[in-house]
Amino acid sequence: MDIVETTNEGLKRAYQLTISAKDIDARIDAEVKKVAPQVRMPGFRPGKVPANLVRKMHGDALHADVLNNTLRESVDSLIRDKQLRPAMQPKIDMAEGYEQGKDAQLTVEVEVLPEIEAPTIEGLKLEKLNVPVSDEALDEALERLAAGQKSYKDAAKTKKAADGDQLIIDFVGRVDGVEFEGGKAENTPLVIGSGQFIPGFEEQLTGVKTGDTKTITVTFPEDYPAENLKGKDAEFDITVQAVKVAPETKIDEDFAKSLGLEGLDKLKELMRGQLEQETAGLTRTQMKRQLLDKLAADYDFPVPEGMVEAEFQQIWNQLQSEAAREEDPEAAIKEIEAEKEDYKRIAERRVRLGLLLSEIGQANKVEISNQEMQMLVQQAAQQYRPEDRQRFVEYIQSEPMAQAQLRAPLYEDKVVDFLFDKAEVTEREVTREELEAAIEAEEAPAEAKKPAAKKKAPAKKAPAKKAEAAEEKPAAKKAPAKKPAAKKADTAEEKPAAKKAPAKKPAAKKAPAKAKADTAK
Repeated sequence: MDIVETTNEGLKRAYQLTISAKDIDARIDAEVKKVAPQVRMPGFRPGKVPANLVRKMHGDALHADVLNNTLRESVDSLIRDKQLRPAMQPKIDMAEGYEQGKDAQLTVEVEVLPEIEAPTIEGLKLEKLNVPVSDEALDEALERLAAGQKSYKDAAKTKKAADGDQLIIDFVGRVDGVEFEGGKAENTPLVIGSGQFIPGFEEQLTGVKTGDTKTITVTFPEDYPAENLKGKDAEFDITVQAVKVAPETKIDEDFAKSLGLEGLDKLKELMRGQLEQETAGLTRTQMKRQLLDKLAADYDFPVPEGMVEAEFQQIWNQLQSEAAREEDPEAAIKEIEAEKEDYKRIAERRVRLGLLLSEIGQANKVEISNQEMQMLVQQAAQQYRPEDRQRFVEYIQSEPMAQAQLRAPLYEDKVVDFLFDKAEVTEREVTREELEAAIEAEEAPAEAKKPAAKKKAPAKKAPAKKAEAAEEKPAAKKAPAKKPAAKKADTAEEKPAAKKAPAKKPAAKKAPAKAKADTAK
């Protein structure tokens, strides 16, 4: 095989390979001799069919198999002999006009991993922000738990509905005197003040009693999903079937026992542990982003364009998918299009940090044990139907790339924990609000944090696998009474130095109907 290097620029390499017709023919002869004993042909004893007849009968199929195998082996040999470390699968093209009996020419294009040095881990300093669980926070958590355990009971028929009471209502809605689809329902529960219905609906039912009938007028919001109802005035005829009240839930021994616990002390212990676990997740997120920012600021080296493009496409596909679910998809798509270059920079940063973390792990012998890998596979298999789980396990076992993708997040976490252990960590107590503010501050675009000069990493053998540098998501905040606009943080901000994604518009409120959602948003 003749090899001619045609490109050597940065991380890009290209070669022209020529495989002689003589070599291909010799391989076909060897394959004919191998399969001849298995060929059956009338007039010949088993295994005695002449090689020339075997070649005449099966020559085309044998040639195709041999050629494919030869090309694969040639590329493997090229990578081995040139000591290449491909970042992704090489691109292979056969020259046009190839015919049997002629030399085969192919071009191989490949991007290689950069030569990077593992960052120096000595002297690494990190600040850990701890949030102690205060008695006030514990009391609030208990109150939220108690509020979620409300059990509404029928009130006296003379009871006037007030904020927090539950109504059971029948209603019929009309626009311009005509009933509309989804505007009628029976025995629908509604808690006054819950914000479940459009503005003005719940407020007008304050003061009603069991058995009352009332007609109210409301205006559908301009951003209401149903085009035929946007901005329209509507009348609803309401019949109050019942007014229900929720007795105050006392947080005491009986309440704890109603939850299946030994007593109030045990309930407080569990709630305190839950709050500590929640804030511990926030603390880890803040520390990890701080760590990754330090690595990103200290090291700069070229990264394979193919890896960056693949990472960007992953971000972009998720953003577009989320934008398509917005109330105004066109506006949402325009919003992310305006920040496309920012997301490309985010993708490049992720790839660079992934390679750095992988190098640190390999240099310091961070490993995933067989037992840990088996647990990963079994956990991933649970996402599938029982009858498909074994096939998934077999697929993972047979596909090295699938194994690498599955193990990457765990490997990254182990490397990050290794760095936490090696770092000089100073601790400081803060409030939850201060911790969340620190995390938000670290979500600024990576380019805004670049120092005046960056250190170039000297040459050293780099890892062959990329460990994705994904940051952990913060624990969910306490949900307010009305849902705020959701961020698209899960698409880019959860990973290193991700720029804040466009905010979603507020979610549409639910309609009063049980089965249909067209009546009162």
